[in-house]
Amino acid sequence: MKSIRIGLLACLLPTLWLSACSPDQNWREVTLEGTAFKVQLPCKPDRAKRSVVMNNMPAQLQVVGCESSGSMLAFMTVELQTGADANALMEGWQKVTLENMRADTVGTPVQQQVWHRPGQLPMKASLRLQAKGFSANGQAVNIDAVWGAVADGDRVRLIHAVVYAPKISPDLANTLFEGLRP
Repeated sequence: MKSIRIGLLACLLPTLWLSACSPDQNWREVTLEGTAFKVQLPCKPDRAKRSVVMNNMPAQLQVVGCESSGSMLAFMTVELQTGADANALMEGWQKVTLENMRADTVGTPVQQQVWHRPGQLPMKASLRLQAKGFSANGQAVNIDAVWGAVADGDRVRLIHAVVYAPKISPDLANTLFEGLRP
């Protein structure tokens, strides 16, 4: 009987050890090119840059993101031109995000609260929100997202972190949002 327990334990320990080291939850610090901003992601991120127009102003959007445990996590940042209205741009970004996932068609109200982290600028549009909607392929999806702004030299940098999933783990979202550092 004792040898069976030892044999079972010998089989289970490597399995438990490997699951604890699962690549899906291998948190790592990621630095965004050209910034001092750092984010924690639970998986190896893909990176992208693209030119966008925000309120009729050209901007360079940087994105890092990955998939982990059935969730899509992303962090985005854009440096604003001098004189740009950061609150208006964040409000527009929030509206476009909710429109793209058709959150208004679900009938569930969007939940939102003020979101301020150390090092962030105190902006009215700095929010954390949760909503239900649909992915691009029509599947039901939940979102937990934050928006904020930080000083970057003499300019302002907007930040946005988001988790999309059929069911969002609060621990996953909280770890992502708490790991954002200017």
